[in-house]
Amino acid sequence: MSQMFVIKTEIRNLSAKTFSFEAQKTMYGGKRIADGDTIFIFASENEGGPGLIASGVVTSAKATPRKPGIARQTPRVSITVRRTATAKRRLGRSELKAFSNWNDGRPETELNFKFYRQATNKIGGISDKAAAYLRRFF
Repeated sequence: MSQMFVIKTEIRNLSAKTFSFEAQKTMYGGKRIADGDTIFIFASENEGGPGLIASGVVTSAKATPRKPGIARQTPRVSITVRRTATAKRRLGRSELKAFSNWNDGRPETELNFKFYRQATNKIGGISDKAAAYLRRFF
């Protein structure tokens, strides 16, 4: 059974049919991403992107080896993604900012917490509820 993930990172070609993301930081179970998983792609606003741009299927996932001699390292993965849909409506930091009651159980709050509480780019796992919410943007 495939899992659902999100990635927020710099994306130079917003209309690409295939995306390649090298050595991406992972959080919230993101290190478990694998071939066949669904991923929602956010072009990071920190790098001038508009937020949610696409959904896709992971066609390749490979853990990045840890650097020797460094005790604490965030796991990183390199993935390739084939676009399956293009977002039809905007969803980004400004739309999610109001959802900051971290314990309310809303999918918008989960996304705001995982993406924007810390501004770092990352791959993260999301709940079925958050995935269903994101599907409404396609």
